[in-house]
Amino acid sequence: MANSNLVTQHYSITRSAREKMNGHRSGLIWFTGLSGSGKSTLAGLLDAHLHSLGIHTYVLDGDNVRQGLNKDLGFSIEDRKENLRRVGEAAKLMVDAGLVVIAAFISPLHSERIMIRNLFDPQQFFEVYVECPLEECEHRDVKGLYSKARKGELKNFTGIDSPYDIPVQPELVLNTKHLSIDECMKILMESVSAIHHRN
Repeated sequence: MANSNLVTQHYSITRSAREKMNGHRSGLIWFTGLSGSGKSTLAGLLDAHLHSLGIHTYVLDGDNVRQGLNKDLGFSIEDRKENLRRVGEAAKLMVDAGLVVIAAFISPLHSERIMIRNLFDPQQFFEVYVECPLEECEHRDVKGLYSKARKGELKNFTGIDSPYDIPVQPELVLNTKHLSIDECMKILMESVSAIHHRN
């Protein structure tokens, strides 16, 4: 609930001024997909590539955020929503600071992704659906989480006992079962250029 005693402070240095200094536009590139689909791998590679081009970037990753900013949250539906709300607000601040923010989160529900999208101007938000069948993600089981979920040791795990809403209209779909990482990166770089093109 909004507090009527709060007043937004406006400062003379704007996002546009920071973008001009950086030499590129800012924005949020949001990776969504099942655990093991390849979100973090692609986010890390994109970060490194953009950095090599002189683009000012920062990666927000689900596991990292939960070790600091959101370490007080569990994995209930309510806590997962709050986790993403905080991430969205943090990303908004970083985009305002002139950065290209790369976020890698399962973000399973359509309503949550819309909530985050609505924080940004349309040209500032780019959703990437990292598509990979559950069976393939479970076969990879990079973190051993699917095995724990199947044994009942991990509750509310997306794809097992918690739903994942397939994105309706993402800006980009990358199928990591049928495309190699190199192929995905080539498509990704061609697609996200609109967000960070130099001023």
